[in-house]
Amino acid sequence: MDCGVPFCQSGMTLMGMASGCPLHNLVPEWNDLVYRGNWEQAYERLVKTNNFPEFTSRVCPALCEKACTCGLYDDPVSVKENEHGIIENAYARGYAKENPPEVRTGKKVAVIGSGPAGLAAADQLNKRGHLVTVYERDDRVGGLLMYGIPNMKLEKQVIDRKIDIMKEEGIIFQTSVNVGKDMKASQLLKEYDAVVLACGAKNPRDINAPGRDAKGIYFAVDYLSRNTKSLLDSGLKDKKFVSAKGKNVVIIGGGDTGNDCVGTAIRQGAKSVTQLEMMPKAPDTRAENNPWPEWPKVCKTDYGQEEAIAVFGHDPRIYTTTVKEFLKDKNGNLNGIITVKLESRKDEKTGRFAMVPVEGSEQKLAAELVLIAAGFLGTEKYIADDFGVNLNARTNVATDEGSYKTNVRKVFTAGDMHRGQSLVVWAIREGREAAKQVDEALMGYSYLSVQ
Repeated sequence: MDCGVPFCQSGMTLMGMASGCPLHNLVPEWNDLVYRGNWEQAYERLVKTNNFPEFTSRVCPALCEKACTCGLYDDPVSVKENEHGIIENAYARGYAKENPPEVRTGKKVAVIGSGPAGLAAADQLNKRGHLVTVYERDDRVGGLLMYGIPNMKLEKQVIDRKIDIMKEEGIIFQTSVNVGKDMKASQLLKEYDAVVLACGAKNPRDINAPGRDAKGIYFAVDYLSRNTKSLLDSGLKDKKFVSAKGKNVVIIGGGDTGNDCVGTAIRQGAKSVTQLEMMPKAPDTRAENNPWPEWPKVCKTDYGQEEAIAVFGHDPRIYTTTVKEFLKDKNGNLNGIITVKLESRKDEKTGRFAMVPVEGSEQKLAAELVLIAAGFLGTEKYIADDFGVNLNARTNVATDEGSYKTNVRKVFTAGDMHRGQSLVVWAIREGREAAKQVDEALMGYSYLSVQ
């Protein structure tokens, strides 16, 4: 493709945000190969840098398209759709099949967590010939991909399809094993030559307001995971999920997880859906101080909000607003919330701006179900304590800059556990980089590619 400088694959940071693909996917190359009908070669180019295009082509926000040179004055190339076409064509034609290593090194590696970072690390280390075992505390492999993302966004058979291939290639998966509780770090460190911690950032941020103990308040990740598990286990027949049917639902948080909650609640038959966002509404088009190829800081209306508009006739989001109090009846059941408007105000001592309540702006909203989607605080304490790894100020596992090696011998880390809550594509990148460093530590050198 004649696109000049291909910003789509740059993966660089501009004004504190990523522009282009963090995996440095060879986007112009496989776009051109698709154009010429060379689908098998396009697949080979794609999987050089991306272990799981079947996942990213469904859930990635397409940083590549936002940095596409065509997007400067016109619509960008449909990179994400092309990626989806390449990988699904590869499965249909038999290109995407198992390819186990011809030689084994005899080195054993344990990967704790089967989210995108853990899977990427496991895949790379297995390709190198190491014997890899992945431990997952849930009953299914996939981590965030399996239970954190709703089925309508990422069908779970897509995950199972890839996991089956990884099993055929020699990776062992141990489910329902909660490392740090069911199996101790000391045992793993005796049995394995290296351990990769990829447990995610699953410590949810809470809303500490009066009435928080009311029945009917859930963390978004628990709500989504219980719904998905019930769907997979019984087609929702077991009723082991939180239902929004007939309820006024309030979702606290305007990110991707909050949007997934909107879509799920609508499908369950919610009476109404309201989404509270602390920050002001972003502009509909790029501001002058946000030029291409920076990530566009514009208002994004995702599938959940689009469905809410179609069903209820209006956007569910209320901006610069948070919960001041949860209301409950005499039986302790949630029956409403008190909201308060927020405004940006400068702290005279620190000079920093913060969103603070506006006095007299309180309003009451009906609510029988509240879902907290306010992000995550970092690593869960029990797993960090068991391995004895140091944490940084953000409660992520601490490493030197550019390194994935922890303060504990033989222990590495990757993904959200290392960088904090982030995108699937970043998790894959971290898993690949961590695998290379593990390989170097075990063998003295590595020819595993990162990009």
